[in-house]
Amino acid sequence: MEAISEIEFKTGKPVKQVVISTHQFREALRFFEKNGYGLVPLELKEGKIGDQVLEKSIDSLLAALVELKGQDLHLSAGAIPSVRVDNEIRRLTLPALTPAEVEDMVFKILTPAQKEKFEETCELDFAYSIQGVGRFRCNLYKQRGSIAFTARHVVEDIPSMEELGLPDFIRDFALKVSGLILIVGPNGHGKSTTLACMVDIINTERRANIITIEDPIEFTHKHKNSNVNQREVGMDTKSFADGLRHIFRQNPDVIVIGELRDFESISIALTAAETGHLVMGTLHANSATQAVDRIIDIFPPNQQPQVRAQLADCLLLVFSQRLVRRADGRGRVLAWEKMSTSIRVRNAIREGKQHILRSLMQTNLEELVSIDWTLAELVASGKVKYEEAIKYVDNINYFNDLLKLRGVYR
Repeated sequence: MEAISEIEFKTGKPVKQVVISTHQFREALRFFEKNGYGLVPLELKEGKIGDQVLEKSIDSLLAALVELKGQDLHLSAGAIPSVRVDNEIRRLTLPALTPAEVEDMVFKILTPAQKEKFEETCELDFAYSIQGVGRFRCNLYKQRGSIAFTARHVVEDIPSMEELGLPDFIRDFALKVSGLILIVGPNGHGKSTTLACMVDIINTERRANIITIEDPIEFTHKHKNSNVNQREVGMDTKSFADGLRHIFRQNPDVIVIGELRDFESISIALTAAETGHLVMGTLHANSATQAVDRIIDIFPPNQQPQVRAQLADCLLLVFSQRLVRRADGRGRVLAWEKMSTSIRVRNAIREGKQHILRSLMQTNLEELVSIDWTLAELVASGKVKYEEAIKYVDNINYFNDLLKLRGVYR
């Protein structure tokens, strides 16, 4: 502080402290070495969050996202750029973007084909990579007549089960030869990462032909003991349904579907699981039992009894997951719910009585484990605060009872 005061006294100018990148510092040194005096401007287009200096460019903002260990970047006209860190939105220290600025920033990273597709459909999913920074899953869309952009950071190295905090039974189910496995949960809670981990287990431990259909490809799998052929919607196939329509001719042992989102894809997935293939996919659902409801409800009423029978016969596992903020604020930890195959589960699905399964989860059977149980474990071990855990509980009374059994009283 004395040095700053001395500079202000000698120059008669106020000194403002800023954090700059190594590159900017070197450029400033080069400027003074060349000119001997003067000002090195840091224009309003630059800002910082923490120690990260930003510029109004996609590459700079995505680099900041990675530096901050964030999950998502959000850009839209009239709003200050923001990032999601530990599932909370944080504004960056940049001015609000104009429609022209968003369009200019985004169009610079699109190929001509991507730009043409976006102009036709007003929607675009694509993957984007920055050397030395990382890979990102991006979505471009229109809102109030202007462009909006969202990007999610995809970790290049496929995390292990231990790194993700996955239970041991995940490996056992991944190595099954046939049946249907569903990974469910809301956006941003690690479904795709869990799915990639399971594919890597198969790739490492089985000799199989694995075919994935993804939108877009997030994790790149190397051929290990298995062949892994990854197809991206929009690049290698027109849609999930189109890719699945021809998949049986490709002799797959394992079929991986990035997202089960439509009638035809789900129908083919059920048929594949019934006919000796292992089928794995993600689904947007808030619980294991809701996932079953969503699959059945997508079919017309006259087809639902048949679908319930198919699902009862081929379903291996529904794994529902949430990423919950750690008590120390350093990242998130996995809480999960399990519904796996058994005579009890099959009969309930076949008879359309999923609500019974919800109740049975509170008895903590081997095949039915409520998310309340795993949340109680996390709170009792000090990994998660009670106030954070109750955001995700299914039954607060059951949850509190579980805590009492673990010596935690509220």
